[in-house]
Amino acid sequence: MQTPRDILSDLWKLAGGAPAALEAVTLTGEEPQLPSSFRVAAAAQASVAAAALAAAEIWRARSGAAQQVAVDMRHAVVECRSERYLRADGKPPPPAWDAIAGVYRTGDARFVRLHTNFPHHRDAVCKVLNCKAERDEVQARLMLWDGEAFETAAYDAGGVVALMRSYEEWSALPQARALADLPTFTIEKIGEAPPKPWPAGDRPLSGLRVLDLSRVIAGPVAGRTLAAHGADVMLIAGPDLPAIPWLTIDTGRGKLSSFVELKSEQGRATLRGLLAQADIFSQGYRPRAIASLGFSPEQAAEISPGIVYVSLSAYGHAGPWASRRGFDSLVQTATGFNHAEGRAAGVDGPKELPAQMLDHATGHLMAFATMMARARQAREGGSWLVRVSLAQTGRWLWNLGRLADGLKADDLKGEAIRPCIEDMPSGFGLLNAVSYSAKLSKTPAFWARPAVPLGSHAPEWPARD
Repeated sequence: MQTPRDILSDLWKLAGGAPAALEAVTLTGEEPQLPSSFRVAAAAQASVAAAALAAAEIWRARSGAAQQVAVDMRHAVVECRSERYLRADGKPPPPAWDAIAGVYRTGDARFVRLHTNFPHHRDAVCKVLNCKAERDEVQARLMLWDGEAFETAAYDAGGVVALMRSYEEWSALPQARALADLPTFTIEKIGEAPPKPWPAGDRPLSGLRVLDLSRVIAGPVAGRTLAAHGADVMLIAGPDLPAIPWLTIDTGRGKLSSFVELKSEQGRATLRGLLAQADIFSQGYRPRAIASLGFSPEQAAEISPGIVYVSLSAYGHAGPWASRRGFDSLVQTATGFNHAEGRAAGVDGPKELPAQMLDHATGHLMAFATMMARARQAREGGSWLVRVSLAQTGRWLWNLGRLADGLKADDLKGEAIRPCIEDMPSGFGLLNAVSYSAKLSKTPAFWARPAVPLGSHAPEWPARD
């Protein structure tokens, strides 16, 4: 079984990092940190450390100064559950899930998971089932369905659900086979452009402009990470798009927040203007949807030569599920994690991982690959495409191996997490929130901007120093 340092080394090699840079990293802590048969804490530590080391290497390229990077395993895995520990004016999070979200049995003795936190997803499920949004009615209707048939029908209707599969069942699907030869993430050159010099500034990503068109956790965590190292990150939301307020607070730290209505030509023109001055374009739309708006990777590279374009998906960019909607909980269910964790715990049915680890690890890996791509742009020129997905991160996590007694670990709460919490002001009151878990010796990470309500800023870039 690989050590966390081995895992980090493999990620660093995949991104083209110089091996000598790894000597600057100190990793502390031991597994397990959370009750799980999977190596969630090692995955958290390695993905956070990879992003932090990329920031340190960018600082060395900008300033000539090397620095040390340290990541404690407990702090990293706490950061990968940051939404659980957030408090606003002392208040805990509201219920995380919609009333009918969760696990149900189907008529063929299978299990399905529904994700209904957004109203249009809930409505799609209820339309397929022809029932009210009440748990008992949903369960009764699902007993009339074959699990896989319901999964297909719900997706066709615009819902987001997942049939629980074993890892073997998932591996036999065409989608899993399409991902089998893909690395954990990809970084590829997609166009020609001259190298863009680093802007002035006293932090690794000072002066870099990042457009963040993502929601929920993975993409927003990537933007939050880039902001922690000094980037000007602008979260773009639609005024009518549904959001999950608690996640907006947690992942909005460090960001500007602007409304742009992409359904209108005026809104698309505004985004084109922002993109023309941006360094990074990070988005979680499905491929056809973003292309229909005029912002595919190729279109973005025409608007902004030298752009680093970052594409997040649920199930990967290849295969028959490439355009399928998905969230962490559903990808866990579809790809074997819930089945395997349930078996390990002796549970008849799905058991979730103790963190939305596919989301959080993907977010940190997304930030890592983005920074490595921007460093290559500065050296070599070109426009670059970074691709990540929850399913590819899941495959990476699965391949890290299992912990025989991992489920016996105590959960982390109370005094155990207190050293990881800091106070900060926000547009929602005083926050008690998880601090950034990587410690950089010369450019400490922090969020210079408070979390604010969506649409608080005009869609304009701040002036560079």
